[in-house]
Amino acid sequence: MSEPLPSPAEVDAEIRALQLAMSPSELHGGLCGWLAGGGEAGANWLGAVLADAALPTPDAGGALERLRVTSAAQLEDRSFGFALLLPDGEHSLAERSGALFDWCRGFLGGFGLAAGAAPGLSPEGTEALADLARLAAAQPDTDGDDDAGEEDALAEIEEFVRVAALLLHGDAALGARHRKRLN
Repeated sequence: MSEPLPSPAEVDAEIRALQLAMSPSELHGGLCGWLAGGGEAGANWLGAVLADAALPTPDAGGALERLRVTSAAQLEDRSFGFALLLPDGEHSLAERSGALFDWCRGFLGGFGLAAGAAPGLSPEGTEALADLARLAAAQPDTDGDDDAGEEDALAEIEEFVRVAALLLHGDAALGARHRKRLN
């Protein structure tokens, strides 16, 4: 198993220092989408994921570099140890669900950049991508009711997103590698 992801606070500090207008969850989603779509896991990932070649390479040992290394390792890990960078249970349900929807928006952007318009997905992968798009378009419920049923629903959605990302990585990144080896 790989190292744990850096904390959202650590990632947020580096995002702010670079003056990027996004949340830690959205950036992690973008990175994971990029990797799942077959994008290179190189040190210059930030510029590729955000489609801005002027962005600097994250500092070695910094939170963004650890985010890249750990995320790439988790996506490749056959024990399914992949984790989403989301706020913990200390935050409100609305904050956590909003971060999950941000993660999905980031994932879709990164995946589209890396995989292109016709990524050659399985039927399950195509369905998973459509479901992630629906989640990316969602807005958190801010009525303030953090009941156990809603907590359970959020946990189920998080697990679905995690598995969908792994499925898409298998289809687009791992599948492409296997096809290259066969040719």
